[in-house]
Amino acid sequence: MTDSKLNIDRAALEQLLNKRFFYAPSYGIYENVAGLFDLGPTGNALQQNLIGLWRQHFVIEEDMLEVDCSIMTPAQVLKTSGHVDKFADWMCKDTKNGDILRADHLVEGVLESRLEGDALARKMAGMSVSSATESVSKDDKKKKKKGGPAVAAKLDDAIVEEYKSVLAQIDNYDGTGLAELILKYEIRNPDSGNDVTSPVEFNLMFESSIGPTGQLKGYLRPETAQGQFVNFARLLEFNNQKMPFASAMVGRSFRNEISPRSGLLRVREFTMAEVEHYVDPLKKQHPRFSEVADTMLPLLPASVQLEGKSQPVVMSIGDAVEKRIIDNQTLGYFLGRIHSYLMTVGIKPELLRFRQHLQNEMAHYACDCWDAEIKTSYGWIECVGCADRSAYDLTVHSDFTGEKLCVRETLPEPLVYEKLVCETNGRVFGPKLKKAAKPMQNYFQTMSESGLSAAKDALDRDGKVVVKLRDTTADGEYEITPDMLSIEKKTITEHVREYTPNVIEPSFGMGRILYSLIEHSFNVRSDDEQRAVLSFRPVVAPFKCLVLPLSSHPSFAKPLLAVARQLRSKGVPARIDDAASASIGRRYARNDELGTPFAITVDFQTADDNTVTLRERDTTKQIRGTIDEIIIIVKDLVSDSITWDSVLASHKLVNTSSSD
Repeated sequence: MTDSKLNIDRAALEQLLNKRFFYAPSYGIYENVAGLFDLGPTGNALQQNLIGLWRQHFVIEEDMLEVDCSIMTPAQVLKTSGHVDKFADWMCKDTKNGDILRADHLVEGVLESRLEGDALARKMAGMSVSSATESVSKDDKKKKKKGGPAVAAKLDDAIVEEYKSVLAQIDNYDGTGLAELILKYEIRNPDSGNDVTSPVEFNLMFESSIGPTGQLKGYLRPETAQGQFVNFARLLEFNNQKMPFASAMVGRSFRNEISPRSGLLRVREFTMAEVEHYVDPLKKQHPRFSEVADTMLPLLPASVQLEGKSQPVVMSIGDAVEKRIIDNQTLGYFLGRIHSYLMTVGIKPELLRFRQHLQNEMAHYACDCWDAEIKTSYGWIECVGCADRSAYDLTVHSDFTGEKLCVRETLPEPLVYEKLVCETNGRVFGPKLKKAAKPMQNYFQTMSESGLSAAKDALDRDGKVVVKLRDTTADGEYEITPDMLSIEKKTITEHVREYTPNVIEPSFGMGRILYSLIEHSFNVRSDDEQRAVLSFRPVVAPFKCLVLPLSSHPSFAKPLLAVARQLRSKGVPARIDDAASASIGRRYARNDELGTPFAITVDFQTADDNTVTLRERDTTKQIRGTIDEIIIIVKDLVSDSITWDSVLASHKLVNTSSSD
């Protein structure tokens, strides 16, 4: 396994997740459809806890305006936003069996597999044949590689460096670049060994129709953002016209992935949590920037990637903004908040980096974008994107609909300046252009200063200017003459400044964060590799506390239910495991696999003095106390008010060798 991947026993983890029903393929009793998954009770509880912490961290602490918008989106909305034309990936087809492959993932997988084969060959050169064979066998059992199984084959040092350079900037290749890589490195379908076609674009949106006639085209939304943008004017009014502010939304999104794989990491239906922070384009400072300025982040800027390198540079957010590696304070502030959230839920800091998008991979709406990438056994996975969408979305929606999606700000002093102004002659303009009059008027009203200057020069020089209208109700070529409109420089005095806000957008893929967290939490007992543990932090654990009896003795039933009810009444999710067929050690073990951090055991002493034992999952150490005392301790542990170490400092340990 290469340095770019987390080294865990994925086969054992997947067996655990399946056994404990964290998630499973949707409609599994029928023929499985790739890329669709159902979360079981444990997985769903884990995701809801992640979302709850996200709401606390962003919506509540940042005073955001949370909305819930429609999944079904009219086609024109996504046509205007650019998604219909530009929301696509590059795909290849196996020339013989027709398998569909995503081109960049194909190249990445094959080159990574060859690098693993090179590393294996170099390792085998220093060991016996039997040891090398055993090593290969273990690696093959762990996982099926998307680039095919690694075959021990030493590469020239120059080729190794060349492959690493390509991989460091794989996201910067367009269709032509990917086609050249496929030919140059003789890349084939790893599953069949067949050649593949040149990459072609594939739009990722699910198309549908709205209403019984089928004439109103729609799509399942590919992101939650557009619903927030078209409601900007209402949100601004709700916020009493105050800027800056942010809207937020948690909901389902849909992308028709070319070749979904890697479990929850690349699916066709998923939960997103998105923030749209609206800011004055001239004032991108953030009032709380000082709170994150000293936070150290592992940054992978575009300039480093273009050098063929993938080693992050660790620096403070303040330094990165000052050096313009991160474009502005608001973007830097949200990168800091993203880092804080991921640390809170339990992502390991050494397995996190922030990578800047390269120019070719930048979304059509973004002027800068950073991804929080988390290292997993599948490699570095983008889990959060933080983009500066500039004023793109609000501008295009406003231009198409004619609705003003802007901010009006009273100036302390009037602003006086000169600008070119276009005025139409209604007696001639309308009768000549007929149905093209309104779109032509919009065309000139939205024209830039340089565009108006060029049009004025043409009118003065040639006595006409030719305009070609596109994407309107009256597309075509029109001749505009001086008797129809005039363009003159005028002195403008403004008491109110009108501007379209820029948008900073942190966008979270909750399923990817969930899976990455599971991998980071997975381990086995040092004294027994068959006993797996998911060491979730109490704040995100699906079930906070296990309540169980020492045995199936009837006297335990009443206190067992009483303890569980008291925990639940205090907001602590508790799960009873009173299965008589399993030993208490076995019951501890299977709840360790669920990631349950604490366990309260009712035993024979409970009837005598109303005390119970409390066990902590990772240390397996236990203390004893009264029921009321233990419940308060659990509540405080779950809310992060106290730590297990502080509990151990004030309580005696109980001998646990017989039950754990």
